[in-house]
Amino acid sequence: MDVLKPVYTEQNDCQDCYKCIRECTLKAIKVVNNSAQILHNDCIYCGTCTQICPVNAKKVRDDVKRVKKMILRGERIVVSVAPSFVTEFPNLKDEQFIAALKELGFAEVSETALGAQEVSKQVSSYVDQGENGVYISSACPSIVEMICKHYPAFKDNITPFLSPLLTHAKYLKQKFPDSKVVFIGPCIAKKAESDEFPNLLDASLTFTDLKNWLEEENLDPYLFPEIQENNSFIPGKAGRGILYPIDGGMIMGMKENVTATDAVYMTFSGIGNIKNVLSDLNKYRKTNKLFLELLACEGGCVNGPGAEKEYSTAIKRLEVINKLDSEEAVVLNTDFSIQRDFDSISPIPKYEHSENSIKEALTMIGKYSEKDEINCGGCGYNSCREFAEAYLEDRSEPNMCVSYMRKIAQDKSSALLRKIPSGVVIVNDELKIIEANQSFAGILGEEIEEVYQTIPGLVDADLKKIIPFHKLFASALSTGVDNLERDIKHGNKMLHVSVFSIHKNKIVGAIVRDMSQPYIQREEVVNRAKTVNRKNLETVQKIAYLLGENASETEEMLNSIVEFYKPVE
Repeated sequence: MDVLKPVYTEQNDCQDCYKCIRECTLKAIKVVNNSAQILHNDCIYCGTCTQICPVNAKKVRDDVKRVKKMILRGERIVVSVAPSFVTEFPNLKDEQFIAALKELGFAEVSETALGAQEVSKQVSSYVDQGENGVYISSACPSIVEMICKHYPAFKDNITPFLSPLLTHAKYLKQKFPDSKVVFIGPCIAKKAESDEFPNLLDASLTFTDLKNWLEEENLDPYLFPEIQENNSFIPGKAGRGILYPIDGGMIMGMKENVTATDAVYMTFSGIGNIKNVLSDLNKYRKTNKLFLELLACEGGCVNGPGAEKEYSTAIKRLEVINKLDSEEAVVLNTDFSIQRDFDSISPIPKYEHSENSIKEALTMIGKYSEKDEINCGGCGYNSCREFAEAYLEDRSEPNMCVSYMRKIAQDKSSALLRKIPSGVVIVNDELKIIEANQSFAGILGEEIEEVYQTIPGLVDADLKKIIPFHKLFASALSTGVDNLERDIKHGNKMLHVSVFSIHKNKIVGAIVRDMSQPYIQREEVVNRAKTVNRKNLETVQKIAYLLGENASETEEMLNSIVEFYKPVE
């Protein structure tokens, strides 16, 4: 269990539903011993799996304890807070929010949007001076990971600059050299950034982390005074950088810095949409400068995995826009470089599988021809072939295939039914046969045996037309009893019928035994002798108990009479 990674699996909670594989667009998950484990070399930490896991087995690393230890050690901590805090704490004054953070032990609070403004300025200049071609924003760490790992052909198209957070963190480290920098926002991938750049970012918390911490300390930001001195963002409020968490927010900031450029600006959000954008991007003929603002979360960072989703994206977007106050905005005067490369992020290996290898893998799950490939998606993969490829790469297991496991279960049950000497039949609430073995048909006579040869298992046969004692089954279905046993005369045979409930009021099964068979007679004599003996023993025990109890009561009564008539001395 990789608890030190930004996202990990709680193995004991994983329930073999494969929903995380189904929802993970990049299939960065491997099943090991029926537990879905994250492939960290493939993962981009978008957080989708943490949001859709029905049993909460996918966990986000909690860095609150780490930050608390910093505070207990007396270290000075400056917070870089994401601009989307306005959607997490609607109608909360800046002063109230800052006061609550300081109550937790933070020294100062600054807006990450200041770093976004610096990135916009430098990227605008870079695009303006560059040649025609594709430029991809480096603002979203998940997208940077996605391109470097899964689409390395476009790695050189990423603008070579630090993300807004790392730019802001670098500024804070320069301004407060003896301080720690902690990020608070909606993004899980920022935890990966703190792991990769510990010299700039000491820890990263999600808004969920913050809210849990505030609740633990019994602090409500809305109860702090709205007007306070010395509780303002340092070095001041951000301007257009606060638009970064919404679709097109970076482009809005860039256009303000552009003097003259023929660039075309586009924005896309959501991993699926971005995959479509990148799939044919190499066909672009470079007739213009095409700048792509790509965000992993649909609708932007306001819908990040570490954010609440209690209201619509439209309202969140509006709240961010309404927060913009360009008159009070400050601009960072940086004298340091924010350029970077992405060589530390390695592309994942791409495997080429031969057709024979894929066919061999498919046979492992009972797929012997194309008609067997039903592509149901139950395993989490889009097709049986994709599942087979994952199996060849040791990322999946045969028992993930629902149809394969169902076939195995059916084959086992059919084998067991064939081996059982007694007749076995299973019927539904319409008294239609679901399954029956040959012994059942044989007990009922040659005519039914011939039908069994034509229709194996007597599937869908009407029980009412086969046996005269079908009312016994109807009774078991209507009452829902667990076990109903009867001795029934059928032709020249004496049958012992045991009806039991499989799905209450829906499906019942029965074991039918021909009592005229020698081995059945011996078995039945022994069983019934044991039953009589057990019942006799129970009766004797009850009699002994009653006699003992009665003797005790009689003794008490006689003693009381003796005491009553005893002469007084």
